[in-house]
Amino acid sequence: MTQGDPGRILIVGGDARAHALAWILGRSPTVTRIDVAPGNGGTAAEPKARNVPIGVMDIDALVAHALAEDIGLTVISPEDPLAVGIVDRFRDAGLAVFGPTAAAARLESSKAWARAFMVRHRIPSPDFAVARDLTTAEAAIRRMGGRCVVKADGLAAGKGVVVADSAEEAMTAARAMLVDGGFGAAGEQVLIEERLEGPELSVMAITDGVHYRLLPLAQDHKRLMDGDTGPNTGGMGSYAPVTVTPKVMERILKGVVEPTLRGMRDEGHPFSGCLFCGLMLTASGPKVIEFNSRLGDPETQVQLPLLTTDLAELLRAAAEGRLGEVQLAVDEDQAAVCVVLASDGYPESSRKGDPIRGLDAVARRVGVKVLQAGSRLVEGDVETNGGRVLSVVAMAGSLQQARAKAYDAIDRRLKDLDCDGPTGVGFAGMQWRTDIADQGPQPPSA
Repeated sequence: MTQGDPGRILIVGGDARAHALAWILGRSPTVTRIDVAPGNGGTAAEPKARNVPIGVMDIDALVAHALAEDIGLTVISPEDPLAVGIVDRFRDAGLAVFGPTAAAARLESSKAWARAFMVRHRIPSPDFAVARDLTTAEAAIRRMGGRCVVKADGLAAGKGVVVADSAEEAMTAARAMLVDGGFGAAGEQVLIEERLEGPELSVMAITDGVHYRLLPLAQDHKRLMDGDTGPNTGGMGSYAPVTVTPKVMERILKGVVEPTLRGMRDEGHPFSGCLFCGLMLTASGPKVIEFNSRLGDPETQVQLPLLTTDLAELLRAAAEGRLGEVQLAVDEDQAAVCVVLASDGYPESSRKGDPIRGLDAVARRVGVKVLQAGSRLVEGDVETNGGRVLSVVAMAGSLQQARAKAYDAIDRRLKDLDCDGPTGVGFAGMQWRTDIADQGPQPPSA
């Protein structure tokens, strides 16, 4: 492995998760410089950080940059470059990189492959069927009673999932994917899955393929509107920590995390990076809704601020296969809440070019951090440039206090609402949910 400067880190990504990584990694006394490719309007302003104009899928240029700049560790934020083998390319060049190989990333890049893997290794998951045509899809939908989940097999930015209440709704979703091409190549094959009931839970394990360390348990809110209604999104908010009983935790570790890592090793594709287990806590125990092969978004925004461990050392140890030497510690007296501010029209379309107001004012608030994603710098000003624009993150001694601080930092007047709320951050036409962390999950005792 090439011995780069351990103080120099490259983050590949431009989302709020990448901004969170730049923010927390910048706290480490061992880190001297952080390059973010391509970054966003927020990463450019972080201490020790600078944006590099290289796209996340330009792997040749990213490898060349890491070699030329003596990068000691590269951290991959989004899923797309993982699916096409960016980690393999970095490792072939002798570079330390945090993330799974393309073969291991199939846990996320192919939902059908992941479900078959779960069956092989007896990992609890819902009943499912794979369909490449409407006839097969309809038979599976009818077999499951119509009330089911329809998923695009490939990567769809968290949006290729329809939770259907009827056979007609499920067939409409299947037709949109298989016939109308609504998700491109990702929807050429779909999964029809049993619809589970219960609270969701995001479990993320930092791993070197053998050892693992759990980040604080979190919960995200995927639907666009309050009450978990509206279309699925990449995530409209999150909070941590979430508490489960020791019995449930044991079933998560012994029934999901450990057999997954063991199964990947046994099949010749050790998983190194962040194993993200999206679970449903059903009455019969935890079941896997889906696996992701990277840190979550918006979960990362609330998990990383709670760590007292040096994140740079943790990720280096995972990338170098020595995670057994490093422990993970959490500030148990803190909670964090993230509220996502999305652009007008999201998720179907995203209005761009609206000025973002209040960033400087909110930056002066204690315990509040605004992480940027769909933003860009134009002649020194920050404006919207995507769907999920900002993550407003607040930390406090309780979940209720953190929630109040996060919402207090949002300038509701920019939504043209009749209120006299305090000046905060926002932009014209923004969308956000008002019920993030309003009620935590009540995990069953099973």
